[in-house]
Amino acid sequence: MTDAPSVPDAPSAPDAPSAPDAPSAPHTSSAPEAPSPAAALEAFLLGGARRYTRAEVAGLAEVPPEQVHRLWRALGFAAAGDDEVVFTDADVAAARTAYALLESGLIDPSLDAAVTRALGHHLSRLAEWQIEMVRDWLAGTGATEGSGDVVGLAEVLLPALEHLQGYVWRRHLTAHAGRVLSLDGMAGRETRHTAVGFVDMVGYTRLTRRLGEHALVHVLETFESVTADAVTEHGGRVVKTIGDEVLFTVDCPAAAAEIALVLLERAEADPDMPELRTGLAHGQVLGRLGDVYGEVVNVAARLTAVARPGTIVVDQQLAEGLRDQPAYHVRALRPVSVRGYSKLRAYALRRGRPRET
Repeated sequence: MTDAPSVPDAPSAPDAPSAPDAPSAPHTSSAPEAPSPAAALEAFLLGGARRYTRAEVAGLAEVPPEQVHRLWRALGFAAAGDDEVVFTDADVAAARTAYALLESGLIDPSLDAAVTRALGHHLSRLAEWQIEMVRDWLAGTGATEGSGDVVGLAEVLLPALEHLQGYVWRRHLTAHAGRVLSLDGMAGRETRHTAVGFVDMVGYTRLTRRLGEHALVHVLETFESVTADAVTEHGGRVVKTIGDEVLFTVDCPAAAAEIALVLLERAEADPDMPELRTGLAHGQVLGRLGDVYGEVVNVAARLTAVARPGTIVVDQQLAEGLRDQPAYHVRALRPVSVRGYSKLRAYALRRGRPRET
């Protein structure tokens, strides 16, 4: 048995030098100026002052300077000049940990930047939503925008959110491990046969012109919630949301058909939901860093574009996977000409008639 590569313990941040006692200030009647909400929140979130340049981080962390630059850039942060003092003790510890993982061999050097970009991208979106939540709370409760209110809320929210994010991450690790760490997955296969679906809101552009901000947010949240529920209830995975469209995958054609049909039915029953249209395809898909690629993904997207409101259009391979299942009925349509395909075979999907007893 091959020994697993050892991972060094995550280093702690370097101890900050103790500051000398501040001299006694002369007595004045004016109170010290309170920090701005943004400055107070930054100091709390970073856990310390900005005190290092990029070169100093590299020296303290014992990491090549170009590696620090690549890490910072891949995480999606604004470029920092060589002489800018923007880094903290936590940045030093993070650079050291990231480099130790790379040196351990657990992360393929060819994937290092891609993995870091994916981490930065998804956490950036999460952080943006959480800060917007703080802003909305301040506005909705009538709390002042003083630093005390902002930092006080962060002190309550941050530990809870960190705990919840860690819990969700581990649960997702567990769910994906069952699939990826199979015999095929251990053999290094990145491609697999799966069903791919795109669900699209009809008339989204018109909605953006007609609805106000809060009404549009409500429509989007309803769409994402209904879609996520239907996908997960039938064993699927939401890959990503692209504006007015959701991309999902699921193992078998029948589950994909059920997800698409349930979504149409729920949209029709919900007055807050616009009409939907769906395209489904089945075949070999390349999975990489949580996303999916390949011809099957392209076909599903093209079929969605030609589907009429309130309908589901599937490709030939998925239609054949439903052939012996009376719960679903597929009907051949005329071949369609779409970008990249001159005569793409398409089928309309609807529920089958119940069997007579």
